[in-house]
Amino acid sequence: MSVATTGGDATAADEPPRRCGTTDVHVRLLEQDPGYRGARAALAQARSAVTARAAEEVVRIPVVVHVVSASPEDVTDEQVASQLAVLNADFRAANADVSSVPDVFAPLVADARVEFVLASTAPDGTPSSGTTRTTTDVAAFSTDDAVKSAATGGADPWPPAEHLNLWVCPLGGGLLGYAQFPGGPAATDGVVVNLTAFGTTGTASAPFDLGRTATHEVGHYLDLFHLWGELQASCEDTDEVDDTPNQRGPHRGRPEFPQVSCDNGPAGDLFMDYMDYVDDAAMVMFTAGQVTRMRAALAGVRAPLAAAGSRS
Repeated sequence: MSVATTGGDATAADEPPRRCGTTDVHVRLLEQDPGYRGARAALAQARSAVTARAAEEVVRIPVVVHVVSASPEDVTDEQVASQLAVLNADFRAANADVSSVPDVFAPLVADARVEFVLASTAPDGTPSSGTTRTTTDVAAFSTDDAVKSAATGGADPWPPAEHLNLWVCPLGGGLLGYAQFPGGPAATDGVVVNLTAFGTTGTASAPFDLGRTATHEVGHYLDLFHLWGELQASCEDTDEVDDTPNQRGPHRGRPEFPQVSCDNGPAGDLFMDYMDYVDDAAMVMFTAGQVTRMRAALAGVRAPLAAAGSRS
């Protein structure tokens, strides 16, 4: 067996790179928002106790998709439905391509027992499709959260404690998406996905046309870090999950197995995990440890979201 080694950040030369802006948002909030720093510290202290109480039943999360672009009608209901289908398959470990996980990592694959449903009622009590469409003259948004407010060319969120707000818009700077970790400001809570990486049809563009950008970002929204950690790409940082191998940095494209870093041979890095940077076709799994962390968020800081889903 040949073993590939990587310093982390292996990129296929003929494919565009995946870029997630969640770390940028995390660092900005840590620097500028004392409330966020305190909330994250409190979450870390409470996580073990919450994890022990995390329920085993399936949690349903109400989703509202805010399409914001010059031509929001280009993202059809069919495309929205395709993204929900991907989220539901990926978070239940029901995706067909999970069979591609190498045998050594197959025992780690886990069902998060989380499902997603479009909200059927708007905040004013009227029936809703769970999708809003807003025409904007903003050519490209960034991680500054402008897309999350009508005052800055975007769309206002629905009550974030009871909805996963998912904004779909043009993003600049090579961004595919970003999310806000639990504990951040309510007014900007949610997930943002580039028009070109949303769902599996319509405006979605290869190699990010299998809906996995939303899977990755919703992982962040439920408190998952990148596999290599959030503050530095090195063997000294961590994703705070015990069953993911220590990994130096991101992979891109479609790596060959194994990829070894941080003395984690012979199996190497878990680059086929949703929290790496590989192409959509190469990310296919969450681990049991990641599921435990997400369930802790749903039993703790995001408990109102889970409760709202049980009522829908």
